[in-house]
Amino acid sequence: MEEPSNVTLLKEIAELLNEEMDMSRMLDGAIRKLLSGSTFETAWIFFINEKGKHQLVAHANLPTALEDNDCRHLQKGGCWCVKRYHDGDLEKASNIIACQRIENAMPENARQQGNITHHATVPLQSGEEKFGLLNIAAPDTVGFSKDELALLESVAFQIGSAIKRIGLTKQEQELALVKERNRLARDLHDSVNQLLFSVTLTARGGVEMSEDVAVQSTFRDIQHLTQEALNEMRALIWQLRPKGLESGLLEAIKGYGEMLGITVETKVTGVIQLPSRIEETLFRIAQESLNNVRKHADVNKVELYLSVTATDVLLVLKDEGRGFAFDLSVNLPSIGIQSIQDRAKAEGGTADWSSEIGKGTEILVRIPY
Repeated sequence: MEEPSNVTLLKEIAELLNEEMDMSRMLDGAIRKLLSGSTFETAWIFFINEKGKHQLVAHANLPTALEDNDCRHLQKGGCWCVKRYHDGDLEKASNIIACQRIENAMPENARQQGNITHHATVPLQSGEEKFGLLNIAAPDTVGFSKDELALLESVAFQIGSAIKRIGLTKQEQELALVKERNRLARDLHDSVNQLLFSVTLTARGGVEMSEDVAVQSTFRDIQHLTQEALNEMRALIWQLRPKGLESGLLEAIKGYGEMLGITVETKVTGVIQLPSRIEETLFRIAQESLNNVRKHADVNKVELYLSVTATDVLLVLKDEGRGFAFDLSVNLPSIGIQSIQDRAKAEGGTADWSSEIGKGTEILVRIPY
């Protein structure tokens, strides 16, 4: 079968990138298409954050020695190309004379190395925005030609543009979601919330107008249940549209606690300069924690500790309420705690808790950023 020209290959890769919206499948498909239509035989992609920390996000046809132990040599440690990228010294496709990752893998099983000793690397970027590196290699190849490096740069440009497109699309989707949340919050406030408030007033009037003890008791029950529903509705509106988050994470959490009738005492270590995504995740976790306190702890005060370091943020919320007992070997005791754990896990973090009957509950959440 005749090997497609670079122009045809680039067109096929462009079509694949334009059709795919899932980041993982897009990257995997792009590098596999590149390998199938070129002399390159191995490829892997690093995403690199502003702190220089890299993440292996895609790879294809790796030698066994590099793929072993969950790609340990690619996942861990540093290397020259990642350092040069972070320092801003890597601007175009370049042959790497010596690769520390390959060298570290070779002594363990040189025969499984697939005769790959060197690789080429190129930044993935769109305009001034950089995302990471595309690395390629081939057996018994010390350096690639200018034409091969030019092809590599063209593919990297296409991938960088696609990454940017997906990022913008997700931002648009998130903005649309925020607008829809705000619309639902307004609708609930203007309709259901007002109806529930009217019912509580009606029930209160029924208590005052009737002299029958049984009727009064019924109206009081209606008033109590409606007030509970009204409180739940207000909490739901807060969850849809977190008022106060624009004024800072702690103010938003305090405001939500105040709405629930809970005083939140805060203590902060470090400077709070978190990405908006992490701020909202922490706010949602604090919301769920405060909801659990209101429903189960039977206290009106909690302590919140927030510690921010250069690599992660730690949130601890502690109450001295009823507490609960649970077995770690069985399902989590509530949907609320499961939700907290899921939110933390979605950001690469963890959520732990400790509780005893009569001794309160402590929830500890750690999220990297």
